[in-house]
Amino acid sequence: MKGGDVEAGTAEPKGTTESPELRWALIRKIYVVLCLQLLLTAAVAVVFVRVRAIPHFFVSSYAVLGLYIFILIFPFIVMFPLHFYRQKHPVNLLLLGVFTVAISFSVGLTCAFTSGKVILEAGILTIVVVLSLTAYTFWAARRGKDFSFLGPFLFASLMILLVFGFIQISSRWASSLI
Repeated sequence: MKGGDVEAGTAEPKGTTESPELRWALIRKIYVVLCLQLLLTAAVAVVFVRVRAIPHFFVSSYAVLGLYIFILIFPFIVMFPLHFYRQKHPVNLLLLGVFTVAISFSVGLTCAFTSGKVILEAGILTIVVVLSLTAYTFWAARRGKDFSFLGPFLFASLMILLVFGFIQISSRWASSLI
């Protein structure tokens, strides 16, 4: 079926010989979901860091500290049904939304108790991962190559190491000037 949606079951998956339009449609869907996840996570983290009452609330008593631990563990709990329902169309999107909210709260709480330098470094490295995987995806898709086993991850890892090294060198250089 031309113009169908593979995830919704209105088009037939064709393996590696699919049309370029189908491949680009899938890439667009993935990046829309990824961008929404990153934006929600960043927004929740900003709220948790800016509103100082939130981290104070989570360390106010042992019962609330238990809630904090549950919020940190909950994304891992959500991953189990997400794995089993990954092929069920409306359920997998709902579980992905729950997972995104859960991981956003975990990241937000972690950011609330972490120094700004570490948060900035993690944010920069996340941006590098997304951009390097995007560059690799476009490079591979333009050449008609499919993702091999470790190609994109090795490329992203190389980019992380390079940027991490640059951050460490520049932060030491900047601190020596002060």
